[in-house]
This record gives sequence, structure tokens and C-alpha cells, in this order.
Amino acid sequence: MDSRVEREVYVDARPEVVWAAVTHPENFARWYAFGGVEIDLRPGGRMVMRWDEHGEYRGFVEKVEPGRRFAYRYAVDPGVDAAPGNSNLVEFILTPEGEGTRLHVVESGFDRLDVSAAEQAKRAEESAQGWDGGLAALTELAPTL
Repeated sequence: MDSRVEREVYVDARPEVVWAAVTHPENFARWYAFGGVEIDLRPGGRMVMRWDEHGEYRGFVEKVEPGRRFAYRYAVDPGVDAAPGNSNLVEFILTPEGEGTRLHVVESGFDRLDVSAAEQAKRAEESAQGWDGGLAALTELAPTL
């Protein structure tokens, strides 16, 4: 199984606007974590994502390169802190392209989760579906910000 989910989309908005969409809690909640988000935008800073139907997912910021790269690690199960064996890394890489931005998203670590191989594959598929929907919403939202 693939240990990562990768997606790439073109967003018809400047990199600074896409950056705001992926790092500002009020924007992030409009296209992905619909129940609300907390982001302490510094390495080691706390990150919490909420969905009414799924619960609260806790993590922390790993990397911040303003306007270019944002990465966080989160626990793949609700209500627990991110730790080895229960967490994945999500990276957003922004590249200017014409008048817009090429956004590359990578979620990795499925192969290091302390669950069966079948469960790892199931979680990767669920994440792929989540990113497909989320990135479609982001490409519609960002030009309006």
C-alpha cells in the first residue's frame, strides 16, 4: 500500500491568498475542518481540527515557511494527542504559477500507524477522499478571499 496520499491542484489565487486559506483558522474551517480549527502558527505550536461528525483531532505544527510551506502532524484518532504510531504528517507546498498557485498536498505516515495493514489502507483511502473534497472546496473558496 502507499504510505502517502498526494494531491496537486491549481488555485486561481495568489500564493499569499492560498497561504491564508491553509494557515488562518477562520479560512481553514471553511474548506476542511468545518467544526473549527485552532492553529498556533509556529513550529511546535498546537493545532486542533474539529468536525461535528468525527470529533476533535489534535496535533502540532511542524514547519512554517511563510507563503511557501506549512506542515503539521496530527493524531489520526479523535481525542488523543499526536504521538509515534498514531499520527500522520500533512504538508502543503505552494508554488507561484502564472496568476495563481500550484498547491501540492502530501499526507504521509499511514505505514507507521500501529494498526493492521488493512486498516492503514482504509485510512489512506479515507484521507484521499477527504483531500479530494477539501481541495475542491479550497479551489472555489480561495479566489473569493
